[in-house]
Amino acid sequence: MGANLFRPEPAMDPAAYKTYAVVSPLSSHFRPATCAEVDCPNYVNGWRVNNEALTPDLREAVAASGRKYRLEVISATESWLVFEPGQPCFKAAQHRTRLDRPPLFVVRDGDHRGNPRGTKARLHQNPGHWVEDFATHQQAIADEIAKG
Repeated sequence: MGANLFRPEPAMDPAAYKTYAVVSPLSSHFRPATCAEVDCPNYVNGWRVNNEALTPDLREAVAASGRKYRLEVISATESWLVFEPGQPCFKAAQHRTRLDRPPLFVVRDGDHRGNPRGTKARLHQNPGHWVEDFATHQQAIADEIAKG
């Protein structure tokens, strides 16, 4: 059995398949966003980090980050850096928000294993055309099955 336990092994070569997808790529449909724009839970509620789990370099980075925090000592072996709400979290550079762009309606030859013919993907400009393409393809498969 393959690495993905939830995907059955295909019965045919990848060239025998078509893949229909509705996609919104990060590069064209999203932009960087602030913690406030994405309602980041750390921004909204604050957060805490186990001080003992940090390396000296990370402690220096925290101190130099400009973020407000307090040291909460629990015991001689446990303390936490508690960050106030309303400030960017340490993953702020990874936040993205969706742009107001329609998704892309794509048809590719092949399947998850690849496109052995190397044909170019077809990008439908209209979702209705994509649905029609899909329906036509499904009907062709049904007709072949009916032939036996």
